[in-house]
Amino acid sequence: MTCCQSLSKNLVAEFLGTMGLIIVAIGSIILPQLVWGAEFGYQFVFMNAIAVGFVLFALIETFGPLSGSHFNPAVTIALLVSKEITPKKAAAYIVAQICGALVGIFLLNIIFYDTTQALYFVSDIDRSSIYILISEFLCTFMLVAVIFGCVRGTSNKTSLAVGLFVGGMIITTSSTMFANPAVDIARIFTNAACGINPMSAVYFIIADILGAVCAAVLFNWLYPLKLKEGEKCEPFDCSTCQSTPEQTVTRKLEDGEKCEPFDCSTCQNTPEQKATRKLDDDEKCDPFDCSRRDNK
Repeated sequence: MTCCQSLSKNLVAEFLGTMGLIIVAIGSIILPQLVWGAEFGYQFVFMNAIAVGFVLFALIETFGPLSGSHFNPAVTIALLVSKEITPKKAAAYIVAQICGALVGIFLLNIIFYDTTQALYFVSDIDRSSIYILISEFLCTFMLVAVIFGCVRGTSNKTSLAVGLFVGGMIITTSSTMFANPAVDIARIFTNAACGINPMSAVYFIIADILGAVCAAVLFNWLYPLKLKEGEKCEPFDCSTCQSTPEQTVTRKLEDGEKCEPFDCSTCQNTPEQKATRKLDDDEKCDPFDCSRRDNK
C-alpha cells in the first residue's frame, strides 16, 4: 500500500468518525428538545451521555484499526506533542476532522428540517464563563489522559474506557464535556440548547488544546516511549525494532490475541510470540522505541 493510499484511508476514517460523533452528540439534543418539544432538563443530558458513550465506543472499534480513531483535533495535537504523529499527518487529520464535523452538522440540519425549517444557524448561546472553561480544560486533559494511559498501558478495552469516560463526564461537568475543537465548531451551527456562539467556541478551542497539551506532557513522563540513556530494554518489555527493508516493528501478542491481516504484515509463532506490523510510510524505526511495560 502506498503512502497516499494509506493516508487517504486514514483521513476517510477520521472524517466519517467525526461526522458520526457530531450527529449523535447534537442529534441526541435536537430530537427531544426541538422534535418532541420537551422542556430542557437533566433528562436531556442523560440521553446525550448514553448516546454519545455508546456510539463513540462503536466508532472507535470501527475505525481504530485504520486511523487510530482520533476524531478530535485536541487528541491529534496531543499525539503531535508526544511525537507519535508527524506535523503533516496531524494537519491532514485535523482538516478531515473539521470537515467531518461540518458535514455532520449540515446533515443534522437536513434530517430535522421538517422541524427547524432552516439549514443554517449561528448559535447565540454564551458559554464564556471562566468556570465553564476550566471545566472544559479539565475534561480534555482527562480525556487525553485516559487515551494515553490505556494505549500505553496496553489495555484492550480502550474504546470502552473512552466511551464510558465521555458519557460520565457529560453528566458530571458544567461544560457537559465538549472537549473537542471539531465539536466546538459544529455546535456553532445549531439552534439546539447544546449550541455555542462563535466567540465562546474560540475560548473552548483554546481550553481544549491547552488541556490536551498538558496531558500529553504529563503522560510522556508517566508512560515514556523511549528508554533513558544507559537503560536496558528487557525481552517482552518493549517492542523491538528491526531495520529491514519492510521496516517492521514487533511486539508481544496478548494472551489469546491473534494476528489479523489488517493488524500486521506477518505473524511469527515463535516462542516469544511476536507479531509484526508495517510502519506508516512517514514513520521511522527507532531501536530505543519501547514503553517499558510489564507483561504480567
